[in-house]
Amino acid sequence: MILKSVEKTRRETLAMAAIAGLAAILAPRLSLADEQAVAAEIKKLYGDKKFESGKIKLDVPEIAENGLVVPVNVDIESPMTDADYVKSVHVFAEGNPLPAVVSYRFTPACGKASASTRMRLAETQNIVCIAEMSNGKLHMAKANVKVTIGGCGG
Repeated sequence: MILKSVEKTRRETLAMAAIAGLAAILAPRLSLADEQAVAAEIKKLYGDKKFESGKIKLDVPEIAENGLVVPVNVDIESPMTDADYVKSVHVFAEGNPLPAVVSYRFTPACGKASASTRMRLAETQNIVCIAEMSNGKLHMAKANVKVTIGGCGG
């Protein structure tokens, strides 16, 4: 049986240092989203339009025991007629690896602007919901969810 030497050569040591340096440079890009990342995503969608409060009922638990399965329910007040309806709803998470979580599209044929899903949350964070109306108005709601066990690898 032939035993290999455990000692590293100079070339192997330099290669390991280069990989570690590359990881240090890329690590900030792989980090979790924050309030600025969510704001940037919203700005991409809607520019500098103003948001109104109200009309959105964002139902999330105040404390999530397990971040793997956090229920999110969204209900938007709207008559859902041809003249006045909810066009789209976007949900964002300020502490997840990707800020955009889910988007819904509605038409007057939907009858009601309501949706439910479950999402993973990496840590305690704000959930932001934006509703775009057919008349161009935008509504925003925020809710904070305290996560006791992270669902995104935490």
